[in-house]
Amino acid sequence: MSPATILERIRSLFTPDTSEHLDSIENAFVEGTLKQPVRPMSDQELARAIREFRSAPVSAWTLAKLSGRLVEASRSRAN
Repeated sequence: MSPATILERIRSLFTPDTSEHLDSIENAFVEGTLKQPVRPMSDQELARAIREFRSAPVSAWTLAKLSGRLVEASRSRAN
């Protein structure tokens, strides 16, 4: 799944008032600081990870935490 597809899934799960957070996710995919998961996440897993991400101000730390959740979900689905 491409980063653009992942971002569209994310945008469909949340209201339009989340643009700063979603823009930071998009920029992180473009810059390579956020990698797409090896295995697809369920919409529920993705929604949970994004909810956690949105609960804090946008920062490098929150992007790192989101990245960790994407990797963690990929590993758990692989098993």
